[in-house]
Formats: sequence, C-alpha cells, structure tokens
Amino acid sequence: MKLYLSSYKIGNKPEVLKKWIREHNNKICLIPNSRDVYPDGERKTNGIQADAQELTDLGFDVTVISLKDYFNKKEELSQILESFSAFFVIGGNTFVLRQAMYLSGFDNFLKTKENDPNFLYAGYSAGICVLAKDLHGLDVCDDPNVNPYGIDTMWNGLGYYDYIFLPHYKSDHKETKLIDDSVEYCNKHNIKYKTLRDGDVILDDTNRELER
Repeated sequence: MKLYLSSYKIGNKPEVLKKWIREHNNKICLIPNSRDVYPDGERKTNGIQADAQELTDLGFDVTVISLKDYFNKKEELSQILESFSAFFVIGGNTFVLRQAMYLSGFDNFLKTKENDPNFLYAGYSAGICVLAKDLHGLDVCDDPNVNPYGIDTMWNGLGYYDYIFLPHYKSDHKETKLIDDSVEYCNKHNIKYKTLRDGDVILDDTNRELER
C-alpha cells in the first residue's frame, strides 16, 4: 500500500498524485469522518467540498463516503470500497476518525491492502496521525473526550508507525501553538514523534519494513 502523508491539504508533491492517476485511474474515495467532531451545517459541508475540489482540480473523480453510514455494516462497506484503489482521509479530530474506522471496519479493510502496491492511502493531519500504533501525545492537540458515536476513546491507532505525526509544526495554521505544546509534552514523556510543516509530504509504502 502506497502512503501519501501530508501535513495539510494536498501538500507539495501533487505530481505524485497526478502520476498515480496516469498509472492507475482517477477514482478516489474521500473519507470525511474526522470532521464528525463538528456539528453538521454549511461550514462543515463547505470544508469537505473544498477538500474534494482540490482533488478534482488534480484530475481525480471524487466520491465522498462517510464511514458513519456503514457502522455495523462492515461487509457492505468492504464491497463498496473494493471499487476504489485510492483514498484520501482528511483532517479534523484524530480520535473521532479512529472510532469511525473501527465501527465501520475500515481499519480491517486497510489491513487487507497492506501488500498491494496498487493501493493508495493519502491524507493529511488527522488522516495521517491515525496511522500511529499509539495515539497518546495527540490528546494535547486533539480532544480525546469528544465522542459522537457513543463508544469509549480509542488510544490504539492503525499501527503503521511507532511514533506519532505532529502536523502544522511552525506553520501558519491555527493549531501550530497546540503542536508546540504537543512537542513539549512528547519530549517530557518520552513519546516518539515526527513533525511536519504545512506543505511537507512523506511518501512511504507498507509493502516493506516501515519505521515501526
């Protein structure tokens, strides 16, 4: 599984995504559930549409699928997701996103694609933070107690890295101060982390030994 990990939005390697389209197809599924932390309304809808438009501008044919519509319908979701080979998971609250992945079975679906080089997981902010084994340290910048789905906070991430990502580091972003606080907390508590400035993109691949 190819990984395109951005601090914010598309980031500074759009040519990689355009190359993906040329070599595969332009279908991509946008996962918006980190935004379930916010109340439904025009602002939330417009934000998701803005992320979708960025992908459209690159040449993607975007389908937005809310994992919330498939809670306790894991087999149905898996069948639908099989029609996509590319996903874009947007930013918001990491803990809410993790819960949505669990309740829908999206986390298990990803595991079935780990050894598939023709499968792309792309995302930014919460969409990459959720890839860590353990989410402790992210609670400084994301509220772990927000619980729109009625289950306990999940502290285990998807397990692809043994450190957490801290996006928006030293950037012109409203959460940059919180990221500074997260860095301080992680240093104090010996939590491994990797910072990304907005614009930064990490390219990786789960079909090899990752930094775990």
